[in-house]
Amino acid sequence: MADQSTPEATSENALSGEAVSQKPSSGGVFSRRRLLGTAGATGLALGAAGGAAGYAAAPSTDKAAPLTSLGADTVMFHGKHQPGITTALQARGHLVAFDLAAGAGRKEAAALLRRWSTTAQRLMAGEAATQDDTDVARDAGPSSLTVTFGFGNSFFARTGLEKQRPVALDPLPDFSSDHLDKSRSNGDLWVQIGANDALVAFHALRTLQKDAGSAARVRWQMNGFNRSPGATAQPMTARNLMGQIDGTRNPKPSEADFDQRIFVPAAGDPAWMANGSYAVVRRIRMLLDDWEKLSVKAQEDVIGRKKSTGAPLTGGTETTAMNLDKTDADGNLVVPLNAHARITRPDRNGGAAMLRRPFSFHDGFDTDGVPDAGLLFVCWQADPLRGFVPVQRKLDRGDALSTFIRHEASGLFAVPGGAAEGEYVGQRLLEG
Repeated sequence: MADQSTPEATSENALSGEAVSQKPSSGGVFSRRRLLGTAGATGLALGAAGGAAGYAAAPSTDKAAPLTSLGADTVMFHGKHQPGITTALQARGHLVAFDLAAGAGRKEAAALLRRWSTTAQRLMAGEAATQDDTDVARDAGPSSLTVTFGFGNSFFARTGLEKQRPVALDPLPDFSSDHLDKSRSNGDLWVQIGANDALVAFHALRTLQKDAGSAARVRWQMNGFNRSPGATAQPMTARNLMGQIDGTRNPKPSEADFDQRIFVPAAGDPAWMANGSYAVVRRIRMLLDDWEKLSVKAQEDVIGRKKSTGAPLTGGTETTAMNLDKTDADGNLVVPLNAHARITRPDRNGGAAMLRRPFSFHDGFDTDGVPDAGLLFVCWQADPLRGFVPVQRKLDRGDALSTFIRHEASGLFAVPGGAAEGEYVGQRLLEG
């Protein structure tokens, strides 16, 4: 986990870089999903004392009831970049990797990506799947649904495209803090799904898994969540399951060098990765029982920031620059040398930067009653050898937080640029 920020998803404030609409597009885009009730209209009416006055039936009319702004938020599928990279954090997420089936190759992969792209475009617009729709999300709008596709290192050998495999997709080095489960790592294909409604996200997951048919099988799947949009008085940097504000120094699209740090240039190599990015995915278990035994002061020393506000221990607000040289009355550094926020600063890592876009997870408890919970870490960069790798190497050598976390799964995926109208994701690779 690095000290870089992604604002929470709200209908008023997306991270930018993608068109987000709160209005249904033409053609009755929400025709399959009729909102059965909205507060104060067809839903729960509140009396003067705040009590429930009862549920009113949805009006009997052919005209669909209007969606709330949360349900109506739409992210565009087609564009320069794939959705789900600069989209604001969503409340629910699924990460899933697939391996191509035995005997499946380039032809089958192309057909699969074509099917997946068609499905993603329809579901992101709030439409039904092309066939055998399960109706799981029938009454909801698109709810900021995004679907993002990527290719793992092994995909290229499976499809005879070794010469098109990017150098940046070389396997990540081993780190001393790794305790990786290979069965939950890597994969030929990777799909990231995010939405602000859990049923919308599950519907997309189930539909894409069915679309895979005989061409590919699920290798692993992970489910995550974030704070729901509107749960705070104003948009805030997210908190993780340790209670820490997590991601204060995330690069922002408004910064002049954002694109060159996060996206492969249009004239990049290989050509099919133009305007794409590389995603590092890590399942990071938090050892919460040990963490929660620490005092708040000890937790703050591990991170280097105030738990309540995210401000650096040297003073100010969350966005105040950290004074790494400041000492206390006894001459000790206010921000310890091994504090997580000190180690992960880009200016201490050759300018290494990555756009963090994680989900929290909780998968129950082990036999000893220890929570299996933590962070589904997803970070985006133009080159992982200049982004994730140098930062993780430095963390590996002495991050105070490493005592309280464990990296249990890992993956690296090449995520091509967005599909133009009439194209499917990866077409320039598979048909080039």
